[in-house]
Amino acid sequence: MTTGPLLLQPHDKDLGGGFKVRRLLPSAQRRSVGPFVFFDHFGPASERPGMQHDVRPHPHIGLATVTYLFEGAMKHRDSLGSVQEVLPGAINWMTAGRGIVHSERKPERLRDASYVNHGLQLWAALPLAHEEDEPAFSHTAATDIPALDVQGVAVRVLVGEAFGARSPVATLSHTVYLDLALPAGVRFELPALAKELAIYAVDGDVSLDGAPVAQHTMAMLPEGEGGVLSAQAAVRVVVIGGEPLDGPRYITWNFVSSRRERILEAGADWAAQRMGQVPGETEFIPLPGHPFGVQEPDTKSTPV
Repeated sequence: MTTGPLLLQPHDKDLGGGFKVRRLLPSAQRRSVGPFVFFDHFGPASERPGMQHDVRPHPHIGLATVTYLFEGAMKHRDSLGSVQEVLPGAINWMTAGRGIVHSERKPERLRDASYVNHGLQLWAALPLAHEEDEPAFSHTAATDIPALDVQGVAVRVLVGEAFGARSPVATLSHTVYLDLALPAGVRFELPALAKELAIYAVDGDVSLDGAPVAQHTMAMLPEGEGGVLSAQAAVRVVVIGGEPLDGPRYITWNFVSSRRERILEAGADWAAQRMGQVPGETEFIPLPGHPFGVQEPDTKSTPV
């Protein structure tokens, strides 16, 4: 009996102020794809004067955040002193390592403007040997991302290597992240670019090897295999993947680690405000579930 691909459905999450995201990873059916342990799709969301969808300063360990916009803008600031406006088509890659704090806010130039924000934020778990690396920040402009025409499909190689092009974004493990603009009626052969691969239908329905994949759904490809994509109407599809994780990871709040005790330590450090300060920021978000941020985080969830 032939079965279709494993399909992951989104779970809506409210990040505060009515700012909602669709979360695909981690899920009950699949905890990671390649190094990616977290996948949020936000928007298209209308931003108007007076709306407060800013993401206040918060900490991370053991991961790299990967931010990519289809529309809109946001201002990144972190405890290293980095300040960067993120625009559509660019990649923001922030390596948390042993610990970093950052915020993502509406750029000052857009405070009185109306516009649309739409994009993705992913987390890539760092390899075991690099979990405690020094934190770092890297921004790659849209103009530096390879853009190709492959089989009649506009392909942007955001991270990794595909179709003879290599992204300048530096990674610590084999990672694949592509943005495809699939026209109606085109048959696109996606090769086996990594051992683990998945596609995500951003703004319309697509089919994978003839099986339907609805908008806002992620579909896993068989391990070590590619697949054929097609659509009746033009659709944007992203591809993620890479080598499998080199061991289980625990995820609690904004912390990722191979060790439970490291997450407890990070929680205590954040509660004591020992993880650094974003210059110009004064707000503090306590650990979830405790008004003063001193409760040990729950690490009883199943590891990735």
